Amino acid sequence: MTATPATDTTPSPRRRRSARASAEELLAAAVGAVPGGAARPGQQQMAAAIEHAVSSREHLLVQAGTGTGKSLAYLAPALTVDGPVVVSTATLALQSQLVDHDLPRLAEAVEPVLGRRPTFAVLKGRHHYLCLARLDNSNEDEPEDTLFDAPAPAGTKWLGEAGRLGKQIQRLRDWALETDTGDRDELDPGVDDQAWRLVSMPARECVGAARCPYGDECFAEASRARAREADVVVTNHSLLAVDMLAGRHIVPPHKLLIVDEAHELADRVSSAAQAELVPELIDRAARRARPLLPADSAELLVEAGDALAVGLAETPGGRLTAGLPPALREACTLLDAATRAGLEAIGDIKADDPDPVRKQQAKAVLDELSTTTQRLLEEADHDVAWVEKPEGAGAGRRALVVAPLSVAGTLATHLYDERTVVATSATLALGGRFDTVARALGLGPAPAPDPSPAAAALATAAGGRRVPAASDRDDRRAATRAERDGHGATEGPGWRSLDVGSPFDYPRQGILYVAAHLPRPAASGLPDAAGEELLKLVGTLGGRTLGLFSSRRAAQQAAELLRAKTDLPVLLQGEESLPLLVRRFREDRSSCLFGVMSLWQGVDVPGDACQLVVIDRLPFPRPDEPLAAARAAAVDAGGGSGFAAVSVPIAAVRLAQGVGRLIRATGDKGVVAVLDSRLETARGYGAFLRRSLPPFWYTTRPDVVHGALQRLAAS
Repeated sequence: MTATPATDTTPSPRRRRSARASAEELLAAAVGAVPGGAARPGQQQMAAAIEHAVSSREHLLVQAGTGTGKSLAYLAPALTVDGPVVVSTATLALQSQLVDHDLPRLAEAVEPVLGRRPTFAVLKGRHHYLCLARLDNSNEDEPEDTLFDAPAPAGTKWLGEAGRLGKQIQRLRDWALETDTGDRDELDPGVDDQAWRLVSMPARECVGAARCPYGDECFAEASRARAREADVVVTNHSLLAVDMLAGRHIVPPHKLLIVDEAHELADRVSSAAQAELVPELIDRAARRARPLLPADSAELLVEAGDALAVGLAETPGGRLTAGLPPALREACTLLDAATRAGLEAIGDIKADDPDPVRKQQAKAVLDELSTTTQRLLEEADHDVAWVEKPEGAGAGRRALVVAPLSVAGTLATHLYDERTVVATSATLALGGRFDTVARALGLGPAPAPDPSPAAAALATAAGGRRVPAASDRDDRRAATRAERDGHGATEGPGWRSLDVGSPFDYPRQGILYVAAHLPRPAASGLPDAAGEELLKLVGTLGGRTLGLFSSRRAAQQAAELLRAKTDLPVLLQGEESLPLLVRRFREDRSSCLFGVMSLWQGVDVPGDACQLVVIDRLPFPRPDEPLAAARAAAVDAGGGSGFAAVSVPIAAVRLAQGVGRLIRATGDKGVVAVLDSRLETARGYGAFLRRSLPPFWYTTRPDVVHGALQRLAAS
């Protein structure tokens, strides 16, 4: 397939020949192709709003509750746009759902309407694809680097480890002769991360197709070429973040970007802009660059790595609020000098270099170390630095980390330029308003309600509701507090918001119960009173409980309590793989599944296998979460409330995601039980958090909720 130039935004002939169709027609065709499919008002309203946003070139935030069918609601209007449309997701599960199910079904359904079958492609980072240049060199000196990246499992011999890797590399060589895509996800059975690192190429180490001896056969380049020719390109937030930070040359040019699971985007951009220094990485860089460096330059790198290891051992874990300690500053100064000398010794890559790939790899690692070191030594106000250490004494990974205090400015500058952005999620309106998420995404002040008849019709079409800029006195007070706290109106792109609700009848399908009689939680773990409440709730229903806990210790204590006091099967995260635990929970109606943050979103168990979701405490960020603590401290220093401006919105998103595990289908019924009395008793933020949740029937009376659970158990 011939790739179009990266700067070419002209629609391909294939797209220009398409019949013109509206989003309404395409959505109707897609819904009609599903057995028993029926139009959903929120879905129709969302599709119409996106079509309007594209024509008006206005950015749009859409909150679409569970059951709306938002994937088809944004894919249908996407097919009305000339040129590729990019869809970015946060999770592999949603990406797979789009590529394996939603897009093939949509393409088949709309073919008669468009007069052709739309195309789609998946775009991933380079490291997801087999690199033939790395594969060609994988049997030389690289295995040694990989073996020493991390401690070996107990009882493993280095020779045995190398033999195992050798067998996996040979299998990858055989696979390279068969695969059309080189995509790791298509390798079955797979290989472990150590083996894959030997045959994949991070983007920063790639010499480029023009200089690579395998450039014409590159799987990663082929994936980009397919993406440039597709109608819909599915990617992920991490690659989208890298694309923005690298000048927007990875993802093909496009007019419409749809960001699904948009509440995750700012955190993914923060992660992409985060950098770290690890002693093992410096040692690896020294080994990789040694053949290209004078002996004294290589030795400087080794000394810097040793100094960093000593500095990390001497420094307690956590945020560095007073700058780099002397030992870490000395290590960074040594590393800065060593990387500069190394880069100067290696020099530029020339056309006649005998091995440009290895030279680029060495330069890339040294350049990354140099950039990170200089960033740490600068100690800029817009960065946060901390020491990451494993819990407890003994072995484990230690790192010196630096990350941006905020990415709102980065997003405002790079996300919205020359394209329309539609951001959607089930959790965008925190406290009933979009302002908090909009600020995190780099958008400007909330727009005033549009008084035009067209806007009013759009807002009320199909029964949806539009969230105005200031709906009542409480909202105006909240907006004033946010501005005072340093997160108020800022310059940024204009936008509109829309809440299309959910097809679920939350007040009839679910109860939100807050155990307001319990003491305010204090110490970590599961308090005795909360444990007794949990035991009564689960015992009344007879299992069918998803327990979402704020710490691993609390989850373990809850599991031990139920195992000691009941005969119910209790599944605990960490004891087996998560997919296996979720499958067993879904299949056994008497079981309970307990776990921590990774269970708060992404777990989808419709039906009567999950009729009780228990949350032990409000999910505020822990005081030792460096970024959240630094952001809160910055707001406090400006005279505002870091707790209100940072901690409460984080808790609101997490809580809404956790509560959303209960009702997954129109026939579901159940109870969400929050064992943290602050959701009822805390003035101000308690009400804000409740307004961020689906509109369940609300109670604080234990007798009412136990009666409801008894009826569920009997049914």
